[in-house]
Amino acid sequence: MIKLLVVFVLLAIVGSLFSGLWFLYKDRGEGTRTVRALTLRIGLSISLFVLLLLSYRFGFVPGYSQ
Repeated sequence: MIKLLVVFVLLAIVGSLFSGLWFLYKDRGEGTRTVRALTLRIGLSISLFVLLLLSYRFGFVPGYSQ
């Protein structure tokens, strides 16, 4: 379950990154859509990091051991 959620969030991050690139090209730097797309990407990245930390803390993701 967690693996699917991580993959989905990673795809959303990449999609947001490419939409920011598309809006930058399309708007020629005049609009605010690029900023919103990249802000969404940052929010998703932080959310993914927190999700992984909490998943590890509560035992949903096993730790690495040698």
